[in-house]
Amino acid sequence: MKYPDIPLSKLLSFIEEDAPFGDITSEYVLDKQTCQADIIAKEDLILAGISEISRIFEHFRVNISPGYKDGDKIDSDTIVLSLQGDAHAILLVERTALNLIGRMSGIASETRRVQDRVNSVNPDCRIAATRKTAPGLRLLDKKAAMIGGADTHRFSLSDAVLIKDTHRTLITIGEAVRRAKNASAYHLIEVEAESAEEAMQAARAGVDIILLDNMTPDQITGVMDLLIISGLRDKVLIELSGGINPDTIEKYAAVGADRISLGMLTHTVRNADFSLEIRK
Repeated sequence: MKYPDIPLSKLLSFIEEDAPFGDITSEYVLDKQTCQADIIAKEDLILAGISEISRIFEHFRVNISPGYKDGDKIDSDTIVLSLQGDAHAILLVERTALNLIGRMSGIASETRRVQDRVNSVNPDCRIAATRKTAPGLRLLDKKAAMIGGADTHRFSLSDAVLIKDTHRTLITIGEAVRRAKNASAYHLIEVEAESAEEAMQAARAGVDIILLDNMTPDQITGVMDLLIISGLRDKVLIELSGGINPDTIEKYAAVGADRISLGMLTHTVRNADFSLEIRK
């Protein structure tokens, strides 16, 4: 799979944030010297972010010897990247690199675990990462979820039409869909529905995706049955969201939906554990 390229300028901005006036500790106490270092995974994980941190180290003229690539399954105590170069440069990048690879691998690992649970019940259903990402880190968070096996959903408000409850308060579903269709023929149209009635209105209006939000598995099954009876099920993708977590996701996957979107993949992140160890 082709993953999005993160602009180098974006990655270097993290270094500028961490060392706006340089790494004064290394500058004050260390002579200029060459050293070797290893970045080591301290737990089993799905690797993500290795390409980003490699590019940062290379920018600072540190030689890298990558042993693995994004998406690889890594065992604890594995060296995922070896470094050789100026000690000041390695120490300058160290924390930023560990933060990035830790966050991205944490997202990818959790995504893979959840997608595996879904696959065990419904191999045709994919989980999706939402826009509930840390400001400034969306591209990285979304890429990490992709590496873990998720659909990216929307990268931004500019990608697709998603008519939510906040829109429906101000306009009817039918009129909102009509306006969206008239505005552009090149964007998918999705409607969030909180009841069977709203879901049927959206399906009859000709949307591409119906997002069933905050429904129980039994309620979702009822909506699916109505769509089948009406001959509309095959004309729309069904996405689920709201109150779904890794402990309940198999029940939701079993109803036969096409997508399950989960904010928890990116808004509640447990960093994977990595360390950088210097070899003199």
